[in-house]
Amino acid sequence: MIKCSVIIPCYQDDEKLARLLRQLQQLPNKPCEIIVVDAANSLDICKHFGVQRLFSEPCRGQQLRVGARQAKGEVLWFLHADAQLSTDPIAAISSALARGAIGGYFRFRFAKPRVWQACMLEPAIALRCRFGVPYGDQGIFIKRSVYQQIGGHAPWPLFEEVPLVQSARRCGKFLPLSEPIFIDSRRWRYDGWWRRTWRNRKLAWSFMCGVTPKELAAKYHSKIDS
Repeated sequence: MIKCSVIIPCYQDDEKLARLLRQLQQLPNKPCEIIVVDAANSLDICKHFGVQRLFSEPCRGQQLRVGARQAKGEVLWFLHADAQLSTDPIAAISSALARGAIGGYFRFRFAKPRVWQACMLEPAIALRCRFGVPYGDQGIFIKRSVYQQIGGHAPWPLFEEVPLVQSARRCGKFLPLSEPIFIDSRRWRYDGWWRRTWRNRKLAWSFMCGVTPKELAAKYHSKIDS
């Protein structure tokens, strides 16, 4: 089994972070280290679970870079604090690497409660990932040597994984896994399933058209907070 470093950027996500750390500690195959890169104050939770805590400014791309610099595993596995894991994800990562992959990502699946909108969106997201870029909430993993070679995440607050994935695909096989990572559907239910999906697509289109991630992040968070 590969030595896997888990890196979790966190900002005011204490309850979700605690759930994820508990899941990681209960896996049949465990990571060699867990690094939480905190932009708020999750010190007590990190102490309780005995994981490494680093501090960074609240910028997800920068947080991921800080964690990756400290990681010692053969493989870096990047997780959002609200991720919910499948039964044995590290075995799935090891299997992908054994098949010649340099990295990859998990299948996007909405957590329960399941509704018909989720069943329609999941295949569309899978198709988008095949021809576009999977986002960070899908548990991107990559060999540490390749991550260092291609320069890692962009130090951006949004779309920080785009140049990473694009560069990784030029280096070798970047595989989609059949195993899922479960995504909390609360924000889709609150915003409206189609309204949130359309807003996310508009952000992606604006990014492709040259709007800076900093500008897009300001729009994204102002919508969520309003």
